[in-house]
Amino acid sequence: MSKSIAQIRQEFEAADEREWEELFLLYAEDTRSGVRNLIERYRKKQAALAAERERLYAMRSFERKYEGYELICGIDEAGRGPLAGPVVAGAVILPKDCEILYLNDSKKLSAAKREALYDEIMEKAAATGIGMAGPARIDEINILQATYEAMREAVKKLGVHPEILLNDAVTIPGIDIPQVPIIKGDAKSVSIAAASVLAKVTRDRLMVQYDEILPGYGFAQNKGYGSKEHIEAIRRLGPTPIHRRSFIGNFI
Repeated sequence: MSKSIAQIRQEFEAADEREWEELFLLYAEDTRSGVRNLIERYRKKQAALAAERERLYAMRSFERKYEGYELICGIDEAGRGPLAGPVVAGAVILPKDCEILYLNDSKKLSAAKREALYDEIMEKAAATGIGMAGPARIDEINILQATYEAMREAVKKLGVHPEILLNDAVTIPGIDIPQVPIIKGDAKSVSIAAASVLAKVTRDRLMVQYDEILPGYGFAQNKGYGSKEHIEAIRRLGPTPIHRRSFIGNFI
């Protein structure tokens, strides 16, 4: 007696992707439309995964170029442009055989996808570090120097000494580790992309917490960026302790 379509569907759902080809062969002669549709759906999934792995292979070009180094660290930041909140830097060392599907520049990902990837990165990374510079420090030394400071802190918090840094577009002063600045690196290197996700998620979570403490500015939605509603709130309510005074002179 042949299996029902529901039973075959359960087989596919329970199977590892490496077992799909065996199931395709097993049910290749089954002419029922439900089975044909099921096979077609999983063949599309298989093709999508192959395309994703090709994309990730391209994003590992810098990691392959510097594969002679054992500990390759990606560095990126989040929050250079907002009117409020800290600038946050992420540092990530991924194992050489690490696969994190759909990893990309954090700006190209939905908030839900970033959150899911954050958990996977934290689980799979060999080492991670987060550094921050708050609004007062940004006002004191300017946003670029504060970003460098946050990046240096992120590297120190790795717990290991990286052998080379892949940075998103910058060369960090005051670090005695070889550095490779990569323009739009968060879209070209898996290590930098991972760092961008950690930095972005960490900062976004902070801004949601600030929204609870300092209501009225929409920090949970705008994350401190200069939306129309945010600027109107600054004019109406005045600045908060987390606003960057050097950024809001035109609004107060």
